[in-house]
Amino acid sequence: MNSEVKTSDDKPTDELVEFFKALGDGSRLRIVGLLAVRPYTVEQLGEALGIGVSTVSHHLGRLSRIGLVDTRTESYYTLYALRPEVLAGLAKKLLAHAEPARPPAERELAAFDRKVLATFTSAEGRILAFPTQEKKVHVLLRHVLPAFSHGVRYPEKRINEILSRYNDDVARLRRWLVEYGYMKREGGGGKYWRSEMP
Repeated sequence: MNSEVKTSDDKPTDELVEFFKALGDGSRLRIVGLLAVRPYTVEQLGEALGIGVSTVSHHLGRLSRIGLVDTRTESYYTLYALRPEVLAGLAKKLLAHAEPARPPAERELAAFDRKVLATFTSAEGRILAFPTQEKKVHVLLRHVLPAFSHGVRYPEKRINEILSRYNDDVARLRRWLVEYGYMKREGGGGKYWRSEMP
């Protein structure tokens, strides 16, 4: 019996459509639920579901065509088993289609950010050293920024407490956040707050 999931290179969603069509039946869903626990014969499934053997065979055939069910022979019996790896693969494809692809420039930026953070921060997120390249400084500032909420005005003492989680040189981080426009500050060392930029 064919246990391969049918795919279409031209229409990547065809596989998902067939998958949902196959599961668009209450009896087939119940069969999948039973097979998720252990393998069953056709007769056992029919008895558990209260339907005829020929009907069970029809449903199993549909599930087999999308690769969700496989068979094996034990003694005189044919056992049907669920293939959980197929479910996992289809779930990944579904998520891939649900999430719009990012533009190449954005993907490159994300890769650059990850590389900078891997170089200049610890596994816990603390900044180990400061880069000289301004583009890399921005990466570190964007790394720190989520610690501050929009619409909240922070006294300098609180700003220093938060920044100390990332590096002991809080004055440098505080100054850069303001100079590069990530945060605004009242004159004379007053309150700080996040700007409208991301």
